[in-house]
Amino acid sequence: MSYFAEYAWVDGAVARDVRIDVAGGRFTAVTPGSAPAGTRLPGLVLPGLANAHSHAFHRALRGRTHGDRGSFWTWRELMYAVAGRLDPDSYFALARAIYGEMALAGITCVGEFHYLHHGPDGTPYADPNAMGHALIAAARDAGIRITLLDTVYLTSGVDGKPLEGVQRRFGDGDYDGWAARHNELRATAGVRIGAALHSVRAAPVPGMATFAQRTDGLPVHVHLSEQRAENEQCRQVHGCSPAELLDSLGVWRPLTTAVHATHLSPPDLAILGGQYVCLCPTTERDLADGIGPARALAGAGARLTLGSDSHAVIDLFEEARGVELDERLATERRGHFAAAELVAAATVTGHASLGWDDAGSIAAGNRADLVAVALDSVRTAGVDPAGAIFAATAADVTHVLADGRLIVDGGRHTAFDVPAALRAALA
Repeated sequence: MSYFAEYAWVDGAVARDVRIDVAGGRFTAVTPGSAPAGTRLPGLVLPGLANAHSHAFHRALRGRTHGDRGSFWTWRELMYAVAGRLDPDSYFALARAIYGEMALAGITCVGEFHYLHHGPDGTPYADPNAMGHALIAAARDAGIRITLLDTVYLTSGVDGKPLEGVQRRFGDGDYDGWAARHNELRATAGVRIGAALHSVRAAPVPGMATFAQRTDGLPVHVHLSEQRAENEQCRQVHGCSPAELLDSLGVWRPLTTAVHATHLSPPDLAILGGQYVCLCPTTERDLADGIGPARALAGAGARLTLGSDSHAVIDLFEEARGVELDERLATERRGHFAAAELVAAATVTGHASLGWDDAGSIAAGNRADLVAVALDSVRTAGVDPAGAIFAATAADVTHVLADGRLIVDGGRHTAFDVPAALRAALA
């Protein structure tokens, strides 16, 4: 197949009149300055977007957690209520619809931070990875790739309190129990399986160093310093910050990603200077967590990625510009990130953090992921294509290819009716 884009994001900038040849799910040639030929893709054509941090079941909370003016406890109680009701069949239906929504937003790969492992009382299903397999099948049906970040969640506090109530379905007893189940899951052919530590609250120190050794070379993600209370509790129990604790235990490796990293000290910034850091601005706003030091992290050498996390919205354009705009609010200055930096966070860097180093850029040999963004909508009409990241939304995505396969055509998913699937699953 050959595609033609009047504007396409190539080598970190907008190129004109680009012919894009695809075979076997890969780009075989990318030629700017070409005469029109092949299937025309409208607007600005971007590489596929990578949603590096997702909790699929949180999508059920959208618009429902703002009673009592939207306290943290409103959100937490409803999150646990949803977590307590799902089973493998209902989770598949919900995740399939959500991953379909991601496809409509131009997302071709998702990092699913998965800790909803067992039955509501903590008893494993006959297949102890039934919930993980439901997520894998859901992504496959929606046409997007998944890195399943199977998560260690063993305690309910930094001080090692045991899991209670619905939290029991998150746990595997200990690190060895988690490893045994994780090893079975990794045998799933054709799927990228990573790992995660939920946080210093949920992953106890004894066994963490062994976890880091066992998972070396895999994508490993960890919630880090999302709230000030987490830092305070960690200092009370361990005498150091979460970043320092994980550093002492060997958790920070080339494919480790710190998620949120909102409340950092200067030593924390130095530790994270060589790591991936996933920012989730819309969730951090929704939960009133604070504004993270994005520019300081990037300046220290951290590689920034983006996630929609709790799915208050699923829109990586909003996440990307949120990094810049939140920084403006915090500093009262403009111009912290260039458009190219934000596009890279949403594409090539996000894919790399999930273990897909052959995706996220329109270049020969890479996976053929393309996202066409309308430049004639009420949001984007008259916009310089090079600045579209500051104007477009997920609603402007018209066409999406993932691994060379058309999964969104004219703003509609080619496999199923996503709004209807969402309504049915959420009902």
